[in-house]
Amino acid sequence: MSKSVVLIAEELSPATVDALGPDFEIRHCNGADRTELLTAIADVDAVLIRSATRVDAEALAAAKRLKVVARAGVGLDNVDVSAATKAGVMVVNAPTSNIVTAAELACGLLISVARNIAPANAALKQGEWKRNKYTGVELSEKVLGVVGLGRIGVLVAQRMSAFGMKIVAYDPYIQAARAAQMGVKLVSLEELLEVSDFITVHLPKTPETIGLIGDEALHKVKPTVRIVNAARGGIVDEAALASALKDGRVAGAGLDVYAKEPCTDSPLFAFDNVVATPHLGASTDEAQEKAGIAVAKSVRLALAGELVPDAVNVQGGVIAEDVRPGLPLAEKLGRIFTALAGEVAVRLDVEVRGEITQHDVKVLELSALKGVFEDVVAETVSYVNAPLFAQERGVEVRLTTSSESPEHRNVITVRGTLSGGEEIAISGTLSGPKQTQKIVGVDAFDVDVALTDHMAFFKYEDRPGVVGTLGRILGDAGINIAGMQVARDGEGALASITVDSEVSQDVLTEISGAIGARFARAVNLG
Repeated sequence: MSKSVVLIAEELSPATVDALGPDFEIRHCNGADRTELLTAIADVDAVLIRSATRVDAEALAAAKRLKVVARAGVGLDNVDVSAATKAGVMVVNAPTSNIVTAAELACGLLISVARNIAPANAALKQGEWKRNKYTGVELSEKVLGVVGLGRIGVLVAQRMSAFGMKIVAYDPYIQAARAAQMGVKLVSLEELLEVSDFITVHLPKTPETIGLIGDEALHKVKPTVRIVNAARGGIVDEAALASALKDGRVAGAGLDVYAKEPCTDSPLFAFDNVVATPHLGASTDEAQEKAGIAVAKSVRLALAGELVPDAVNVQGGVIAEDVRPGLPLAEKLGRIFTALAGEVAVRLDVEVRGEITQHDVKVLELSALKGVFEDVVAETVSYVNAPLFAQERGVEVRLTTSSESPEHRNVITVRGTLSGGEEIAISGTLSGPKQTQKIVGVDAFDVDVALTDHMAFFKYEDRPGVVGTLGRILGDAGINIAGMQVARDGEGALASITVDSEVSQDVLTEISGAIGARFARAVNLG
């Protein structure tokens, strides 16, 4: 019997090959060379990559028997996960390989900024002894504001508390009791900005978090504050930060990530009180070795047909063909639920109804849960770690099924109870021969709206003129309406709108005020 073929397309730790073991035929290629990659990938069962190899629809089409794409690292920007899922190819990464490394770098940047280590080092090496110029500040008794209390944020909080720092955190998706268990006080973003002596960012990059620490935020901080971003570029607005540093409204910054990378020229580099590194968050020997070993183990499991804990697009094992088309729908419903709720639910119910329930639909619960946390945590969310994120946040999750579905062949509903007792629900189905994804229910309202990347929902008192106002404000903002449906019940009306571009918070706020909306949410899945 011939061995499965594993292609290593980039330089990986020797421990990676050792972890694969003797059961595979190992081949090598330069994945950055497109022609070489497309030739080499044609007859392999798995490919191991880092960041230089692009596995897109073209590469997947060329790979006639590919079963697994393994990325030895956290990010998946160079892998077309959607195309891989459609092709039935599993995508795995190493989501926990660099969390310690990333946390340590953030701590290092924070200490370096506090004590002016980088500019003092540069000056001394140029023959300048400037002790007075580079006087720093102590960390002890200072307030550290952690923006995003995920795994890396928690590690930073733990490490810096050992320096005697007082830790506050902003994370709308963490329960206050959970934060208190870690010795962290949960506060609003505005309070964090006002009280922190140091701020460190550990959020995922989403439409909602881009520019979160921007000009408005930087006018609320202490002039002695020092800001660290080792998470994702763009969360801290670089132009606003440069302006704040120039005006003396911020005392220093430590940066490892940038809005556009590689970044070799920035106004921020002109400031002595800015420590800048070239995205070194995962760049340690230990992290690279952990990543290589992790994905090698995943490849072994995948090619053996076993459960793969770090699979990001499929659970591993057999999924019924009738169930598979529902996976992206369930995941999007989970993301929409989070956007509508604005927080993580205390209890979450995933309800599956219809013919599909004759199969094992547990994976649909996992897919919905994956979507719920997709825009909440900084880490890559998989089918296996999504329940862990729910457990860490005290979310009770239940799956209910029924073969009865009076109005649709199959329906998936994500229903959650929020901390204040309010219930939010979103239902969807696949319609017609093209399996078009549709939203068929929002809370108690029956709707029939094609699911798109950009949507907005408004609840308001039903009266004439509202639709015209919605259209006018969106038009003034240059946002084209693709479709709109108004549903009514005894309590009022719901406008469900699909648009061609993102609806910003400013536009949402303007519409909400103009129509007196009691509920206004934008959903951006692009």
